[in-house]
Amino acid sequence: MKATLGRIVILVEDYDNAFEFYKNNFNCEKIFDSAVSENLRFMHIRFNGDESSGIWFLKAETEEEKSLVGRQTGEQPLLVIYTDDCNAFYNLVIENGTKILEPIESDGNSRYFHCADLYGNRITVVELQFF
Repeated sequence: MKATLGRIVILVEDYDNAFEFYKNNFNCEKIFDSAVSENLRFMHIRFNGDESSGIWFLKAETEEEKSLVGRQTGEQPLLVIYTDDCNAFYNLVIENGTKILEPIESDGNSRYFHCADLYGNRITVVELQFF
């Protein structure tokens, strides 16, 4: 039996601001954006080159949801993004003023850094280095 990841859900305060952040910092693109009603909108994005999975933004509406924006996973990473050029992504997020939580480190098998999205969610960017 086969299974694939479709979307992860991220609670946001504003769809357009969230999309701009992910587009500018991680080269994401919109794949679906539809307002079902005045209060309900579905926005799905993906990372360039990833045809099967992505992010589904949902606007936090209730007080409980609003309290979770930016801390859905506590202090643990919300996303781990794999790249073939950690330095390029690091420079891009620095240029965009994105908050760096931990600068680039290397453990021999990978290079990685941690940053925060516009709501404070931790994102880890990893370049695997296989020899």
